[in-house]
Amino acid sequence: VQLVESGGGLVQSGGSLRLSCVASGFTFSSYNMSWYRQAPGKERELVAGISGGYSSTNYADSVKGRFTISRDNAKNTVYLQMNNLKPEDTAVYYCKGWNVVGGIRRIYWGQGTQVSVSS
Repeated sequence: VQLVESGGGLVQSGGSLRLSCVASGFTFSSYNMSWYRQAPGKERELVAGISGGYSSTNYADSVKGRFTISRDNAKNTVYLQMNNLKPEDTAVYYCKGWNVVGGIRRIYWGQGTQVSVSS
């Protein structure tokens, strides 16, 4: 099982980035996918999530209206489009896949990608 993130980098405040997370080793379409982030000295927090079935989405209040999560099941990929980035968005961004089948919870994490936003 692998989740490989890419697309991070350094961007100025107000700029945009698109993160990608390519999954392998499990049935991607049946998994809920999420993006989390962790800034230095802070706990990891949920940024956005998208379900495996009807692709319903949810967002942290801090990113609503600026970030968009989407998925392409044919490419086993989940995306996070980040617009109007702010310095407080600086963090390592992680991709997470999870589901619960027969009472068994499976959770997979990627290795993370750094996003840095300069003021």
